[in-house]
Amino acid sequence: MLKIFDGLVAVVGSVGFFIIVFWLLNAVAELLPTNWERRVKPWVFVGPALAFILVFLIYPAIRTLILSVFDRRGEEFVGLENFTGLLTDSAFQSTMVNTLLWILVVPILAVALGLLVATLTDRLPASEEKVSKSLIFLPMAISMVGASTIWRFVYEWRPEGQPQIGLLNQFWTAVGGQPQVWMQISSGKLNSFLLMVILIWLQVGFAMVLLSAAIKNVPSDTVEAARVDGAGEIQIFFRIVLPQIKVTMLTVFITILIGVLKVFDIAYVMTGGNYDTNVVALAFFKELFTYRHDGRAAAIVVLLMLAIIPVIIYQIRSFKAEEAAR
Repeated sequence: MLKIFDGLVAVVGSVGFFIIVFWLLNAVAELLPTNWERRVKPWVFVGPALAFILVFLIYPAIRTLILSVFDRRGEEFVGLENFTGLLTDSAFQSTMVNTLLWILVVPILAVALGLLVATLTDRLPASEEKVSKSLIFLPMAISMVGASTIWRFVYEWRPEGQPQIGLLNQFWTAVGGQPQVWMQISSGKLNSFLLMVILIWLQVGFAMVLLSAAIKNVPSDTVEAARVDGAGEIQIFFRIVLPQIKVTMLTVFITILIGVLKVFDIAYVMTGGNYDTNVVALAFFKELFTYRHDGRAAAIVVLLMLAIIPVIIYQIRSFKAEEAAR
């Protein structure tokens, strides 16, 4: 009860604080001459948000850029040594390969499965559709740490001869295979793909909800006209529905892609980055908190920012092009 009370006080207090701040700023602006009031008022309401962006986003980004060209303690300038050291390190190269695999596999499969599920559930009766979508969306309510803990039981291993409590090993031994320590198989990146399954499981519900809404917004007139002209359901889907929801698909894809670039929890909980399953975000964590190398940790963040910026620019341009076409 004490925690609930503390939470309520924090929420009410923070909201009340900002109400008072905006009220005071607005009162000060109204004391100015009319011309100055019109000029100042927009900045009165935008100012606090800009201040937060400056303090919590722009300043940390600049500070990170500066730290990336200094040594492990942030005291001696080393230029691009941290970047060259990372990019020539075989362990970090393997980490980059793993991250690239996550980028290629997770967003594509999550969007594809989300689209498939959205298409199929939209054909169910209303009551069954709601239940089905709720169950599929349910994993989104689970944190990545919680989801990883659940899937650790799925991949659990016991020595041969003992009862296999892991679902995957139960299936594997039922078809005649030997129990496998799935998370320690580094050859062929199988364990990395098994980790990707967890994030796909979490993101399919997110993709389904947005894509289902987009499909429902496709004008029924065009679909009915295609049916009258003799088009089959597959032709309607690929030639009528898909082109009209491509912007939503792109948005979902990029959103999941950005999440993949930042994924940390799954690898940390499941393997700790061992057995050739490390990813960029976990590499940053290790450099900062395990190896105490501030410079290399900052360099990893800079590389991550450089990877995300083109994706964001592409998304913004796509939105502008879509708005211009309307």
